[in-house]
Amino acid sequence: MARSTAVYELRIYHVVPGKMEELIARFRDHTMKLFAEHAITSVAYWTALDEPVKSSTFFYILEHPSLEAARANWKAFQDDPEWKRVKAKSEENGKLVEKVDSTFLTLTDFSPRLG
Repeated sequence: MARSTAVYELRIYHVVPGKMEELIARFRDHTMKLFAEHAITSVAYWTALDEPVKSSTFFYILEHPSLEAARANWKAFQDDPEWKRVKAKSEENGKLVEKVDSTFLTLTDFSPRLG
């Protein structure tokens, strides 16, 4: 069986204290739609059940056709005037995220297939 070139991206957002609901609203109302417009596929989004992580960390996984496509799609997303507008508006009262950890992953040969 041919190995897929698809890559997954695990993103962990370290959220500014008190800003989790605003960040979740931005994803729900804007970011996911803009991701789709830039061929960035949402796999899943998570919040933690227990503190201290519950109120300070947001997790999600994206799927990209390849690492090269991921980099190109992210650049197009970040340059999108609509994203810049949404981000600026959501951060009128301060940044929502202190730090982003991003890791590109590939499925192992023994992993159950996703999707």
